[in-house]
Amino acid sequence: MTLIAVVEDNADNRLLLQAILDGLYDLVEYENGIDALAGLAAHLPDLVLLDISLPGMDGNEILARIRADDKLKRLPVIALTAHAMAEDREKALGAGCDDFDTKPVELVRLLGKIDALLKTAPGSTP
Repeated sequence: MTLIAVVEDNADNRLLLQAILDGLYDLVEYENGIDALAGLAAHLPDLVLLDISLPGMDGNEILARIRADDKLKRLPVIALTAHAMAEDREKALGAGCDDFDTKPVELVRLLGKIDALLKTAPGSTP
């Protein structure tokens, strides 16, 4: 089954993502950037859902490290954030995210974005 890494510090948001994605994908969760980077390197997922507003190492720094790592740089990453302005979207995409979604997440919209990225990810079948 497809493995999705969820990098989210808020327990309620992780619970919501579990409810949406459970049964469709295998999930691995990380509450902070240090754990996420170690976990991503150890168990390469098929896609990352990345909260941008994290304490300590924020999502932008995590993304920069993912893109700088030869093993991780091709990982599809969807930024998840409560910041819903057009400039927030452009900033995330400009930093290297493959897509952008706002919180609270909507089931159909998020699943559509995940599906689209998984279909175009390196190593996927058309």
